[in-house]
Amino acid sequence: MQVNPYLHYNGNCEEALNFYVKAIGAKIDVIMHVEGSPAAEQMPPSMAKKVLHGQISVDGEVIMASDAPPDYFEKMQGMSVCLQIQDPADGAKVFAALSEGGTIKMPFGATFWSKGFGMCVDKFGAPWMINCAME
Repeated sequence: MQVNPYLHYNGNCEEALNFYVKAIGAKIDVIMHVEGSPAAEQMPPSMAKKVLHGQISVDGEVIMASDAPPDYFEKMQGMSVCLQIQDPADGAKVFAALSEGGTIKMPFGATFWSKGFGMCVDKFGAPWMINCAME
């Protein structure tokens, strides 16, 4: 069994996925737009260029995403995407990239449980935790 987060965006999913390519070193596996899909007939014209389904991968892990239809978007809350990174220097770089233009909830630094840990919400509204576990 594999567990994957599925993130919903308010019309800026493709921009967010491209941001994650740079911020966390992800690779875009799939970007499927509403236009040209069987779902297009059931969606308003404003959704044509929006992401029906997207998928990125980083180090073999998958994050899926899409744009929410109008009136269906809900702010992401009550969860975080947690990235486990071995080297605290790498963790600090990823944290800085993800938090740029977003909100830092807990600055990145050493804790009693981690060589490096931080929490932020990126500029697209996705909550992240970066953790560099003790060995």
